[in-house]
Amino acid sequence: MKIFITVFFSFFILGIAFLPTSTSSKKVKPTEKVSEILYKLGDEEPNHFLRYPSKKSIELGRQLFHEGFATKESGKKVKRLSKHFVCTSCHNVEKEFNDLSQNDAQVRLDYATQNQMPFLQGSPMYGAINRTSFYNGDYYKKYGDLVNVARNNLREAIQLCAIECAQGRKLKNWEIEALLSYLWTLGLEIEDLQLDGSDLQLIDQALVDKNKSAEAISLIKSKYMDHSPATFTTPPSSFAEGYGLQGVPENGKNIYELGCLHCHKDGRYSFVNLDNSKYSFKYLDNHVDSYSHSSIYQVARYGTPTHPGKKAYMPQYTLEKMTDQQMEDLRAYIKQEAKK
Repeated sequence: MKIFITVFFSFFILGIAFLPTSTSSKKVKPTEKVSEILYKLGDEEPNHFLRYPSKKSIELGRQLFHEGFATKESGKKVKRLSKHFVCTSCHNVEKEFNDLSQNDAQVRLDYATQNQMPFLQGSPMYGAINRTSFYNGDYYKKYGDLVNVARNNLREAIQLCAIECAQGRKLKNWEIEALLSYLWTLGLEIEDLQLDGSDLQLIDQALVDKNKSAEAISLIKSKYMDHSPATFTTPPSSFAEGYGLQGVPENGKNIYELGCLHCHKDGRYSFVNLDNSKYSFKYLDNHVDSYSHSSIYQVARYGTPTHPGKKAYMPQYTLEKMTDQQMEDLRAYIKQEAKK
């Protein structure tokens, strides 16, 4: 009898050890696209939906996105989309938060620092196809009625970005479709949503019980933002006094290296060359309180216009992409390095 009880409990304990964990799912794979699960649940497909983009189209889109031009099968190179920028000048292709339902600028900087990613003005293209609106908030102040057709249409948003943001040419239909095909490879995956065991259980149930579909769809969409808010803001009333906040040089260092140098190192996308030399820091420090495009306050908050005969410019950082505190952190780091 004692032997039977011992064996019974041994198998019982082993059985518990091999039970699925609380975060496992029988029907949903961690790397499965969020869009696919939503459509299985009966969610409406967006107007930019692509079911099976071809490998050829995806590769052409990847080239256009990262290199600014593409090479067709014939070996012919298409004309550059822009003489000044490529998509990665302003947009990352990786997620910028662990928790995709929030949009805190400092959390974003911490994530960029941890993963050594550029700290950019544009929203990440990772998960762009999961969004439902584009050029939100104050972008109307910059582009006026042009945002009306782009606000709820990703294809039109791509076109607007190519012509206005990148100061490039109008894209052909196949180029838009190629870029869109590539963006579909950057769709959110289930493992990005930080779902717990009960969340996954609900989704599993909803996939076989339509009565739970609406609840599961709502749950999934609550885990990520379906748009990127944009709030334009102004420099401080006095450049000399700044925003009246105590700057943190260590934080400013991250902004400088991951933000400023992304575009300005070796004149990558800019007329102003910056590096980690004392000359660069003294130049910036000397111009902080000048009401010109050499002031970090002026360029970060207003951007710069295009130059006569040269359409390259600097887009501004919205409040969601860089806070007033982060501006003071950047200033503190520049001043610290200029004094060395």
